[in-house]
Amino acid sequence: MFSFRPMRRFRQQVSAEKCAEILKREWRGVLAVLGDGGYPYTVPLDFFYDEGDGKIYFHGAKEGHKLDAIEKCDKASFCVMDAGFKKDGDWALNITSVVVFGRLRRVTDPEKTREKVCKLGRKYHPTDESVEKEWENAKSRVLCLEMSIEHMTGKLVNEK
Repeated sequence: MFSFRPMRRFRQQVSAEKCAEILKREWRGVLAVLGDGGYPYTVPLDFFYDEGDGKIYFHGAKEGHKLDAIEKCDKASFCVMDAGFKKDGDWALNITSVVVFGRLRRVTDPEKTREKVCKLGRKYHPTDESVEKEWENAKSRVLCLEMSIEHMTGKLVNEK
């Protein structure tokens, strides 16, 4: 069985709880998959972290480079960073990042797709009504992806 590397700069590692907090709070991250010709393909995405099942959900079109890559290899990584903070009197930014390794799959159950896409929408839309309107307009074109988390690390980095 594969074993993920321990974090080299372990003193900067943040807890699993802090990682989950960032995944719940932040708005966007970058998904990396194995693309054409063995090149990494990265794409910024909106997402929803569901604490209930411990998975990350994405939505998008039903075809494209990302989906072609996932069909060939379902392994992926997803990186999210917070906005950071500065300590009083210091110029350097302190940023916490989370890197998730896992496997992606299409959600094929229509009810689960609706549930997860609407939860994702509620993270970004101002009202439940706007989420429902968007769902009704786009449901025939929307695909939901589910990332099962196999390994997750978080790190606080100072820019100095």
